Amino acid sequence: MNALAATTRNFRLASRLLGLDSKLEKSLLIPFREIKVECTIPKDDGSLVSFIGFRIQHDNARGPMKGGIRFHPEVEPDEVNALAQLMTWKTAVADIPYGGAKGGIGCDPRELSVTELERLTRVFTQKIHDLIGPQTDVPAPDMGTNAQTMAWILDEYSKFHGHTPAVVTGKPIDLGGSLGREAATGLGVVYAAKALLAEYGKSISNMKFAIQGFGNVGAWAAVFIHEQGGKVVSVSDITGAVTNPDGLDIPALMKHRENTLSMNTFPGGESMDPNQLLVSDCDVLIPSALGGVLNKENAADVKAKFIIEAANHPTDPEADEILSKRGVVVLPDIYANCGGVTVSYFEWVQNIQGFMWDEEKVRKELKKYMMKSFNEIKAMCNTHNCSLRMGAFALGVNRVARATLLRGWE
Repeated sequence: MNALAATTRNFRLASRLLGLDSKLEKSLLIPFREIKVECTIPKDDGSLVSFIGFRIQHDNARGPMKGGIRFHPEVEPDEVNALAQLMTWKTAVADIPYGGAKGGIGCDPRELSVTELERLTRVFTQKIHDLIGPQTDVPAPDMGTNAQTMAWILDEYSKFHGHTPAVVTGKPIDLGGSLGREAATGLGVVYAAKALLAEYGKSISNMKFAIQGFGNVGAWAAVFIHEQGGKVVSVSDITGAVTNPDGLDIPALMKHRENTLSMNTFPGGESMDPNQLLVSDCDVLIPSALGGVLNKENAADVKAKFIIEAANHPTDPEADEILSKRGVVVLPDIYANCGGVTVSYFEWVQNIQGFMWDEEKVRKELKKYMMKSFNEIKAMCNTHNCSLRMGAFALGVNRVARATLLRGWE
């Protein structure tokens, strides 16, 4: 089941749980606006190349639409649509005043030079600048993009609209970015894990963790888990995987990977098949790479007791059912990885106010939002006698539905 079908399925189940009117359900599901643009740029060698860019603006009932921009070869309308819809429910679960959006360009950023990436980003911004903005739609980094990409968008947008730092989040600190934004999603994952484990009388310090994906989110989650005494026993990225049953030295691993660009050669652990990480021996599994990695083929072999979804849509619905029957507790992505968009909200607030926060305040506020959302999800689960995923979806969908009805249909 692809990401759009799975997301729509979860939405419809939550809608039935809440008893929503069929007309309202249909209205909530249909995107507000779908944008598709051609982006043609000269390459460094003088030849022309064209890419297709997308921006799906799903819902704005609760505020400006919010969502990342990804540069990836597999970017296509269904995926972007699913991720935009997820952002609508995610921002509602986090209880921040945003709707949902997502964007992307179908390209491989590894095959483009820095100057080519800048040209592509600027052309894309030129094509959509009148459809984004601080009170309309606020992009952020995603797969294949970063703070530098946001800096180019800010600069290009400002050529049309004047200096507008709040048009994007995840910017460099020197251009109005927020302290703590880079680590925010990983830190939010750890706050979410602490809240979940506490429900079962457990703590991070006496658990073994396996992390699939050692990019920004997975690496920061590993750092914070290591700092709090948890054992990160296995990690993987596109270069390979490494394991140590006594726990990996995460600072040493990060330094090694930075120097060698390789996970397999780390001397503090043994190389392992990356495909085996998902079914390796651990207490807590944190998928933080691509979607759909847990499926009906491997779900029955998962040894973890808890799964914290740091990636978007890492668990297929078929895998969800298998894991549930086996008693594996899954903390869903629309809550577990909302730390990034929450601190993006903080950045947006700081930009609008022109008053910047220190990192201690950012972390304090993030923890408060993460704990509050977890308690509200648990309350929804108790009310409807449902899983954490359905509790989170019901919480988010209910908030968007209420906002839509309060605003009126005319």
